[in-house]
Amino acid sequence: MNLIKDIKESYNELVYKVSWPTQKDLINSSVLVLIASVILAVFIWVVDFIFDHLMQLIYSIGF
Repeated sequence: MNLIKDIKESYNELVYKVSWPTQKDLINSSVLVLIASVILAVFIWVVDFIFDHLMQLIYSIGF
Protein backbone atom coordinates (compact mmCIF):
# COMPACT_ATOMS: atom_id res chain seq x y z
CA MET A 1 0.00 0.00 0.00
CA ASN A 2 2.86 2.38 0.75
CA LEU A 3 4.38 1.72 -2.67
CA ILE A 4 1.24 2.95 -4.45
CA LYS A 5 1.10 6.00 -2.20
CA ASP A 6 4.78 6.78 -2.94
CA ILE A 7 4.22 6.43 -6.67
CA LYS A 8 1.22 8.80 -6.55
CA GLU A 9 3.16 11.35 -4.50
CA SER A 10 6.12 11.14 -6.86
CA TYR A 11 3.85 11.65 -9.86
CA ASN A 12 2.15 14.65 -8.26
CA GLU A 13 5.48 16.18 -7.39
CA LEU A 14 6.78 15.73 -10.94
CA VAL A 15 3.65 17.18 -12.50
CA TYR A 16 2.83 20.04 -10.14
CA LYS A 17 5.93 20.99 -8.14
CA VAL A 18 8.90 20.61 -10.50
CA SER A 19 9.67 23.63 -12.65
CA TRP A 20 10.61 22.33 -16.08
CA PRO A 21 12.86 24.52 -18.26
CA THR A 22 11.49 25.98 -21.45
CA GLN A 23 12.79 24.94 -24.86
CA LYS A 24 14.62 28.27 -25.13
CA ASP A 25 16.37 27.65 -21.79
CA LEU A 26 17.39 24.15 -22.89
CA ILE A 27 18.79 25.43 -26.18
CA ASN A 28 20.72 28.21 -24.44
CA SER A 29 22.17 25.77 -21.92
CA SER A 30 23.12 23.32 -24.67
CA VAL A 31 24.87 26.03 -26.68
CA LEU A 32 26.73 27.18 -23.58
CA VAL A 33 27.92 23.63 -22.85
CA LEU A 34 28.96 23.17 -26.48
CA ILE A 35 30.97 26.40 -26.51
CA ALA A 36 32.63 25.60 -23.18
CA SER A 37 33.52 22.10 -24.42
CA VAL A 38 35.10 23.48 -27.59
CA ILE A 39 37.09 26.07 -25.63
CA LEU A 40 38.33 23.42 -23.19
CA ALA A 41 39.24 21.05 -26.04
CA VAL A 42 41.22 23.79 -27.83
CA PHE A 43 43.01 24.70 -24.59
CA ILE A 44 43.99 21.07 -23.94
CA TRP A 45 45.14 20.69 -27.55
CA VAL A 46 47.33 23.83 -27.27
CA VAL A 47 48.90 22.64 -24.01
CA ASP A 48 49.53 19.19 -25.51
CA PHE A 49 51.04 20.78 -28.64
CA ILE A 50 53.38 22.95 -26.55
CA PHE A 51 54.50 20.05 -24.35
CA ASP A 52 55.03 17.84 -27.40
CA HIS A 53 57.31 20.39 -29.05
CA LEU A 54 59.06 21.12 -25.78
CA MET A 55 59.79 17.43 -25.25
CA GLN A 56 61.00 17.05 -28.84
CA LEU A 57 63.35 19.99 -28.28
CA ILE A 58 64.66 18.51 -25.02
CA TYR A 59 65.22 15.08 -26.59
CA SER A 60 66.94 16.57 -29.65
CA ILE A 61 69.38 18.47 -27.43
CA GLY A 62 70.19 15.28 -25.56
CA PHE A 63 69.24 15.98 -21.95
